[in-house]
Order: sequence, then structure tokens, then C-alpha cells
Amino acid sequence: MASSGEEPRSGSPGRAGTGTEADAAQLDTAEDFEVLEEEGEDDEDDLSELPPLEDVGRPPAPPREDAQPPAQGAGDAAGDTQEWLDVLGGNGLLKKKTLVPGQGVDSRPQKGQDVTIRLKATLEDGTVVEEDPALTFTLGDCDVLQALDLCVQLLEMGETALIVSDAKYCYGAQGRSPDIPPNASLTLEVELLAARDAPDLELLSGKEKIQLANRKRERGNFFYQQADYVLAINSYDIALRIVGSSSKVDFSPDEEAELLDVKVKCLNNLAASQLKLDHFKAALKSCNLVLEHQPGNIKALFRKGKVLAQQGEYREAIPILKAALKLEPSNKTIHAELSKLVKKHADQRNVETEMYRKMLGNPSAAGTARKCKDKLPWSIPWKWLFGATAIALGGVALSVVIAARN
Repeated sequence: MASSGEEPRSGSPGRAGTGTEADAAQLDTAEDFEVLEEEGEDDEDDLSELPPLEDVGRPPAPPREDAQPPAQGAGDAAGDTQEWLDVLGGNGLLKKKTLVPGQGVDSRPQKGQDVTIRLKATLEDGTVVEEDPALTFTLGDCDVLQALDLCVQLLEMGETALIVSDAKYCYGAQGRSPDIPPNASLTLEVELLAARDAPDLELLSGKEKIQLANRKRERGNFFYQQADYVLAINSYDIALRIVGSSSKVDFSPDEEAELLDVKVKCLNNLAASQLKLDHFKAALKSCNLVLEHQPGNIKALFRKGKVLAQQGEYREAIPILKAALKLEPSNKTIHAELSKLVKKHADQRNVETEMYRKMLGNPSAAGTARKCKDKLPWSIPWKWLFGATAIALGGVALSVVIAARN
């Protein structure tokens, strides 16, 4: 797992990296996040301002109808008598088969526990792409491939199982350069070695809390690169819960400052993911939380302006983008966005002016209705017409009263 301040790289199926130098070359320069990233920044792994890969918007390729289960891995023959379990209930995209039985159903791990597994991952042609004798992760936190997160909770302690997973629950349409191609199914041989309760957050040292929060944040960065913004939000939320948890341990000023830095990165990345899903209210809240701690945070200002603009609130968005531009006058992205909003705001005002003109009845001379002797001109004020009607009705009522008296 890449450490804080380093560009995340390709990793194991358990903890995949967010990208490579080859991936960086594929960045979509039209995306507005790119210019906000400066060379030499300490937070190079803060993906909130990085554009996604050009092809992340494409959905994973549907499974081929003629696709066959991957080649059987070593030890599969011992489990020939075991049946495949369709983990997801019928679609065949994620299957599990026991090779070596475990210690019983009661020994299965629970979500939230830290589990340790032995892992061997192979492609359909039998090529081994990963081996890890002791991979540890928090079950249910999406720290690892979804195939593992979904299936390990079904393993009994000591059980060895074979998992056949569609690319959707592994590396999807992106793959993992250079060893796992796009849309590649994987066969995972897994043995459950240990399960224990996760550490008490209140008892973590400052360094331990920072490391744990950064691991969750980096996992969110991976999902962001994969265009899986729902899971990215989940990881950033977990990281924020860790940072914001109460503590019985005193932290140094440097540790407090580093925790705040992790929090700001997570909130910025969270806002980026929420924007991708058009969750404008949530994104606005995330931006405001950043600005509470750092009023001059350019990324948060820029994104807040974007959120307001997406909601048509140009009048409110323009001064926010102007504030961001004042902090960084050479930023071409902010210049472009601000110019676009100023034009949209002017167009909006023109539309509103025309609408009000029509509502208030200010027709041109050419549109004036003809006056007829037996009709009132339409230009007579409405209050006069209502007054005349009231007088007429009053006269009728008076006639009825006089007639009744007679």
C-alpha cells in the first residue's frame, strides 16, 4: 500500500494501487481536476483534483455467453466432490468451492474483524499474478477485492477454498497494469488463517490512527480511479470516522496537524466523488467542512463553485470562484470555469428580464389590440375594470332591495 505523500502504485489483489505512470499518460485533459494538481505537491496521492482515466466511464464488459470457468488451480482435484456455491444467488459471476473443510460454521469471521488469509491469484490461463502468505484486512470495509470481501466471510477457520470471480468483482474494465488485463476473471485460492476483533480506535496512538486512516483513504483513491464512486465514498467515510473518533491517548501537535491533513484530503476526495454522482447537497456539505478548517483551500472553493453552478446558483458561485482565482491567479481551469459562469449568469438574467417583461404586460405598439366601439380596450387598467364591475353589481343589489320594499 502506498504511504501518505506517495503516488499509489499497482498492488496485490488484496490492496490494489490506484494507478501507474502509464495510467497518468491516459489522463483526460478536458477534466477540470487536472490543472488544480501542481508538480511537487506533498499530497500527490490526493486524487480529488486528478482526472479519471479516459475509459473509466465505460461499464465493465458483459460476461461472454461461451465463457467457461477458469482453469482449475493446484489442489482443485482434491475438491472435485464438493459443489460450487453461487455466492450471489444465481448469476454465476462469483462462485466458491471448498477444497479443505474448516472448523465449522461457528468459526466464520464477522464483519468488522481483522482477518488474515493466504492468497494465490491466477488468470484463466493459469498464470499466477499474486501470492501472499499472510494478507490482513478488515472484513466488510472494502479494503480488498470485492470477491474476497464477499467470500471470506463465508469461510470457516482453517478452510481452504477456490473462488472464481468475474472481472466485475476484481479489477473490472481497467485491469491492473501490467499483469492483469482489462475484464479479466480471476481464480483465487484462499485459506482463512486468523480472525480477531479490530483494534479499539480510542486506544490507537496518533501514528497508528494516521496510518489506518490513510489506508482507507488510499483505498478510496483506488475506487475513484476505477470510477466506482459509491465504494470510493464508502472508503472516505470510513477514513473520516477513524480521524474523528474519540481518543484516550494524547497526540502531539504534529500528529494533530497530520490528522487534520488526512481529514481535509478525505473531504476533498469525498466531494469529488459526490459530484460524480450528482449528489450536490452532500458535495456542498463536504466542501463547507473543508472550508471551516481551511478557508483558503482552493480545491474546496473550486468544487463549491462547481456544485452551486450545477444547481444553477450562478450568483452565489461566481464570487466563490473569484475568491479561488484571487488565491491562484494563474490557474487556467478556474479562469475558464469563471468565464463560463459569468456568461451563463448573463444569459440567465436576460431570460428572467424577458419573462418579467411579458408578465408585466409591456407589449410593443405593433402588438396592441384593435379598439372596438362595443369592447373595452385591453389596455384599460384592471383595477378600473374591477371597479366598474363592483359598481354595476352594487346597482343590481340596490334595485333588488327597492323592489322588495314595494
